[in-house]
Amino acid sequence: MTCQNTSSFDRRKIDRRTLLKYSAASTAALSVGLKSPAIAQTKAVKLGYVTPQTGPLAAFAEADNFILANFKEATKGGIKVGNATVPVEVVVKDSQSNPNRAAEVAKDLIVHDKIDLMLVASTPETTNPVSTQCEIEEVPCISTMAPWQPWFIGRQANPGGGPPAWKSFNHTYHYFWGLEDVIAVFTNMWAQVPTNKSVGALFPNDGDGNAWGDKVVGFPPVLDKLGYKLTDPGRYQNLTDNFSAQIGAFKSANCEIVTGVVLPPDFTTFWKQALQQGFKPKVASVGKAILFPVAVEALGKDGHNLSSEVWWTPSHPFKSSLTGMTAKDLAAGYEAATKKQWTQPIGFVHSLFELAVDVMKRTQDRESKAITAAIAATNLDTVVGKVQWNGANLPPFASKNVTKTPLVGGQWRYKDGKYDIVITDNKTAPAIPVGGKMEAIA
Repeated sequence: MTCQNTSSFDRRKIDRRTLLKYSAASTAALSVGLKSPAIAQTKAVKLGYVTPQTGPLAAFAEADNFILANFKEATKGGIKVGNATVPVEVVVKDSQSNPNRAAEVAKDLIVHDKIDLMLVASTPETTNPVSTQCEIEEVPCISTMAPWQPWFIGRQANPGGGPPAWKSFNHTYHYFWGLEDVIAVFTNMWAQVPTNKSVGALFPNDGDGNAWGDKVVGFPPVLDKLGYKLTDPGRYQNLTDNFSAQIGAFKSANCEIVTGVVLPPDFTTFWKQALQQGFKPKVASVGKAILFPVAVEALGKDGHNLSSEVWWTPSHPFKSSLTGMTAKDLAAGYEAATKKQWTQPIGFVHSLFELAVDVMKRTQDRESKAITAAIAATNLDTVVGKVQWNGANLPPFASKNVTKTPLVGGQWRYKDGKYDIVITDNKTAPAIPVGGKMEAIA
């Protein structure tokens, strides 16, 4: 496999023996091609991968180096496509956490690099423009790490038109959880802590924020039905430096719960300002912002007992179809190779490449339509669970293009100078073990 990277990958040296123990390879070798006389004359499978390596979403791509090295080792002898064994090439592009840039590099991968299959991850700001570009150019695409509603509804010609106006897509497929899952997880966690059910919402003016705050498909109708009072001060612009208006509104409403879907640097700003202004809710369950150890560590000891959705952990009972590694093995391999704490995107980025290999192995004809048909026919057990576009637990309008993966909830605990996330709710996915119960922040 050859990895071409046009962005600024961190090329820190990694102990090769440690990586090989976990079926990976040296990160320093990412840009070096492996050639074999047996396959040199066969056209390579070319995968495009768009990821936010820099900018405010960069924490989502922190594990990319490790995953790509892992993938390179697993496919160094090529993969079987039809009757031929062919090499695999990955062309990586940095979206710079910018939707316009994401669309530009996707077009470049399609037109100039002539990829066979597009892979993309990490929030609607990355997945949506890339998926839309693939739909226009009729190039097969698999995306993940964005709730399905902002991915599916946000890409419609008339997002506010409702199901009759929403159309399925022909070339783009997505797997992750949905707003219905994160709402269930959050409210299950909140029910464990006595509160006045007054909730303050932080919903930015972006794909995630507009979906989470939507009065039809988002948090408002569900919270109202469950007896919660929601205080939504309105959409704010990402990377704002002043949350005084939101904090004031939450204090006036006596909010004992805070929720939202916030960029990591924005939540750091909000939380520090909230504490400075004397606002400390009993529960803070926030999507996106505190998924990663590095984001919670930025808060010092003030991140203790913050809670969030949990997509993937070392305790998830799944293993890789590509390497045979369990979730625990994969996380341990990352920690041994990088000397960093495991992070949730490890599992999902790895699973993207599992799916790519599985799809291409089942594609006899390397044409776009055949690859798309192979995606639609996927039935694969991955390190994040089963991926099968069979319409299960989804409304009919999204059933063709979306499949769901399990979601649980967890709370960050600060101990001995480091943070660990403890799973505190698994009602939505009982197969994933619980490690403790919710505790109030204050």
